[in-house]
Amino acid sequence: MRPASLPRRRPTKAAALALAVTAVAAVAAAGCAPQPETSDAAPDAKASCAPGKLATEVPGKLTIGTDKPAYAPWFQDDDPANGKGFESAVAHAVAKKLGYGKNQVVWQTVPFNTAFAPGEKKFDFDLNQISISERRKKAVAFSSGYYDVRQAVIALKSSKAAKVTGLAGLKDVKLGAQVGSTSLDVVNDVIRPKQQAAVFQKNDFAKTALKNGQVEAIVLDLPTAFYITSAEVPEAKIVGQLENTGGAAEQFGLVLDKDSRLTSCVTGAVDALRADGTLAALEKRWLSDAADAPVLK
Repeated sequence: MRPASLPRRRPTKAAALALAVTAVAAVAAAGCAPQPETSDAAPDAKASCAPGKLATEVPGKLTIGTDKPAYAPWFQDDDPANGKGFESAVAHAVAKKLGYGKNQVVWQTVPFNTAFAPGEKKFDFDLNQISISERRKKAVAFSSGYYDVRQAVIALKSSKAAKVTGLAGLKDVKLGAQVGSTSLDVVNDVIRPKQQAAVFQKNDFAKTALKNGQVEAIVLDLPTAFYITSAEVPEAKIVGQLENTGGAAEQFGLVLDKDSRLTSCVTGAVDALRADGTLAALEKRWLSDAADAPVLK
């Protein structure tokens, strides 16, 4: 410590100049030196979404999940890879926007409930008529919606349920729906039948139960209802469709891992396909017109 009685010596002009040069050199060196990487640094969005250069599960490939069997009109011939059917066509259109051709897309079988269950995913995104919901967002991430959907009720033409014209008439009907689906939510929250609804692992099982008389009617999305009544169970009919309640329409979204770095890129691709009319064109080509399904009120 400097004694208080001694005056502080001022540096000479030469010493001051030397100190200044040293300081400038230190700053320049620090600017050129490699900076430590931090885990919370925001990634460059443009770089991370570069066509064909995404941080995918398999480098250079895009892994897409869906359930099996893959039903029409969402897919055709139980073959998601062929690009036929609405969801297959959408998946390949998104892949193309992201820079991946058909030969760079890998399809993976993922059961419906597994797709949005908590836990790490082995796909880049999954599509299987999965509705976007706040509850599901707690476990996974979603792209923006690629399809606005309504729910429908189908019944055998010979049953009393086929003659129902409003929601009140459905309260006495034995209904069925797929487990974990929005269709089941509609049964419980909108229709509110007097009897507890029958729950099935797959829509295929619900369809069989309808044919066998185990349930009087089943609830499922409208396009699937059109296909079942026209191609699989022609002895059944669409009783009607249900109005979308609330502000926002129910939408199907692409499912991604909760912490996926691809979410913004995939959402950007979906938004671009909606903006340029591709989604509307694919919907018109692959999904049935809903004009013949009366609204149940």
